[in-house]
Amino acid sequence: MKKTIDYVMKFAKELLQMPSPSGYCHLIIERICEEAKRFGYSAELTKKGNAVITVPGRTGRVLGLSGHVDTLGAMVRSVSADGGIRFTTIGSPIWPTLDGEYCMIQTREGRQFTGTFLSSSPASHVFKDAGTVERSPEKMYVRIDEVVHSAADVAALGIAPGDYIFFDPKTILTPAGFLKSRFLDDKISVAILFGLMKRLHETGSVPEPTLKIVISTYEEVGHGAAWMPAVDEMIAVDMGCVGDDLGCTEEMVSICCKDSSGPYDYRITSELVRLAKETGLDYACDVYPYYGSDVSAALRGGQDLRGGLIGPGVHASHGMERTHAKGIENTLRLLLAYLSQK
Repeated sequence: MKKTIDYVMKFAKELLQMPSPSGYCHLIIERICEEAKRFGYSAELTKKGNAVITVPGRTGRVLGLSGHVDTLGAMVRSVSADGGIRFTTIGSPIWPTLDGEYCMIQTREGRQFTGTFLSSSPASHVFKDAGTVERSPEKMYVRIDEVVHSAADVAALGIAPGDYIFFDPKTILTPAGFLKSRFLDDKISVAILFGLMKRLHETGSVPEPTLKIVISTYEEVGHGAAWMPAVDEMIAVDMGCVGDDLGCTEEMVSICCKDSSGPYDYRITSELVRLAKETGLDYACDVYPYYGSDVSAALRGGQDLRGGLIGPGVHASHGMERTHAKGIENTLRLLLAYLSQK
């Protein structure tokens, strides 16, 4: 199992360093399909760009697994008279954590420019409210690392409304087994799904159900897996929440019973809890009040399926996130246990 977890960490780090805010996932999806084929599994694309990987099983039951590769981000909204870039949000990052963060602006022609997210009062020696001004898109801008003094100067660089702005993920693996980075939500779970495929491939194991593994590209904006191939059940593998009124830690696998979209399937959740107990996993059952998943999107999209949600505990979600190798392993072991059920 250690080699598999090492692979998950390595692949997660690669994915985390590839920019992929919602709507800009074509390059990372190409990499996803390439990796799936390396393990001998076919990968197809939906019309909106989700990858669907098929792992043949022993029975006629079809289990859908999902993880989303799209992340939070920003987009150029306009340019101020003095050349500051105003932006609009993609998803819901915690904006105070972005004050002072480095970023990359990419034009539609493929040119890239570095920059920094700053508040509207970025200097304590100049602005009395430097420490108190609200950190939000309306009170922040991007300072581009080019000699510009006007909107015309910025336009001359080819930067225009609609250009993507990528956040620096700041990915680090620590000696204590932590993986900390922006966008562990949900690239760590995508890497876990690939750890699952790697283990099945290398051991020659065939799961009981046929797997349809969906890597979605619009989850952060609400419709990632709104369409699914025909499946009997679906388990979203997404981050587990860590914080007040929750039992999960970064070393655990979280089993979500209910989120903002409503309760998850009682039978699936109960089976996951039973397997976690029998396998001796470190787990928690939790309720997430401010959360939605690919299962939520699939059900709202009219899919007729039963759904569950699990994932490794992730601290400081939508900010400077962190998880641990033990939480990753517990999640992978729970998936393997579930696949062994007839």
